[in-house]
Amino acid sequence: MTTVDVLTVEGGKSGSVELPADIFDVQANVALMHQVVVGQLAAARQGTHKTKTRGEVAGGGKKPYKQKGTGRARQGSIRAPQFAGGGVVHGPVPRDYSQRTPKKMKAAALRGALSDRARAGQVHVVEAFLSGDKPSTKAALATLEKLTTAKRVLVVLPSTDELNWLSLRNVSRVHLIEAGQLNTYDVLVADDVVFTKDALDEFLGVPAETTEEGGK
Repeated sequence: MTTVDVLTVEGGKSGSVELPADIFDVQANVALMHQVVVGQLAAARQGTHKTKTRGEVAGGGKKPYKQKGTGRARQGSIRAPQFAGGGVVHGPVPRDYSQRTPKKMKAAALRGALSDRARAGQVHVVEAFLSGDKPSTKAALATLEKLTTAKRVLVVLPSTDELNWLSLRNVSRVHLIEAGQLNTYDVLVADDVVFTKDALDEFLGVPAETTEEGGK
């Protein structure tokens, strides 16, 4: 197992937590992670793009000039694709871009991404970002900077942690996510991943094994 220090709001070490090897120390399958990320980004596309064909644009009901005798190429409508204001040939139409990605593939890709970050020392655990009961971006950011100075940080919070969410939601370099929504793309696009202790427990489904500072 990988052992990570659990830091306090003041930046001190309150103990350590063991990250399960079956989640944070598995072989990363790059091809699998690529497939899952592509599927996730594809599913996020709206697919509402649309162009009009020559049958849908307004106008063009009259033949622009007679068929013969003008010396010009014959034309039947000024709304043909070769005219300005005409229809578009083979243009985009509304469609669903989502791909079928099995749950087991998503889970395996996430384990690989987390393992890659953990082996690089880019997974951190903190008790909380605030010591009080009022939101404070300044205080939360001060705690975060004791953990990491990375440009892109993924902060994982429990679903019920409104205090830390309100404190960090306006920080541009921080992306907040609930433990139950953790995914491969957000892990890979971030430089560091920071869990609160409660978020780690929620993500694992069971309390993580913790060693208190000074204990055996």
